[in-house]
Amino acid sequence: MSLPLILASTSPFRKQLLAKLNIPFDTCSPNIDESAQIGESPETLVMRLALEKAVVGASQYPQGLVIGSDQVAVINGAIVGKPLTHEKAVEQLTLASTQVITFYTGLAVHNINTNKSETRVETFKVHFRELTPAQIEYYLQTEQPYFCAGSFKCEGLGIALFTQLEGKDPNTLVGLPLITLIDMLALQGYEVLSSRPLV
Repeated sequence: MSLPLILASTSPFRKQLLAKLNIPFDTCSPNIDESAQIGESPETLVMRLALEKAVVGASQYPQGLVIGSDQVAVINGAIVGKPLTHEKAVEQLTLASTQVITFYTGLAVHNINTNKSETRVETFKVHFRELTPAQIEYYLQTEQPYFCAGSFKCEGLGIALFTQLEGKDPNTLVGLPLITLIDMLALQGYEVLSSRPLV
């Protein structure tokens, strides 16, 4: 019997993504401090936080594979997080207009049984159209993406903000790189297409 899967996240978006794989999993809330450390690069930050989430989540279960993920967006070298307010979202999308935003998504799988972890960082680039204040306002009023890094939902009307998407897996942009996750689970003996252990 394969190890139970646990998603260490309260994000409804990540839960929806993992559900696409048609495999059973549980979710838990990993309460960690997500503040960046001084001088920490975006790649190091998301990898560290993804691992911390997985390890903290693992403390709540006797066995299983725990998945942790974290994401930041970078505009002109500066990390931007979830806007949370309308005003901040306007500011983020105004900055993004005509720019290329890089998203860094950290992914970790922690095996409770072996107490070993594996981490990866996936990069995804979004090329933004030139956006007018009226277009930004219309978009924000329509989708209200205030809990999404970068102030958009690419799976919805947000696609109209872009001229090009550049990356291996579009799921990365939503917050959970499924292609990479499938590879990482396989290394732990979990075959997604059969939901049975490989060994």
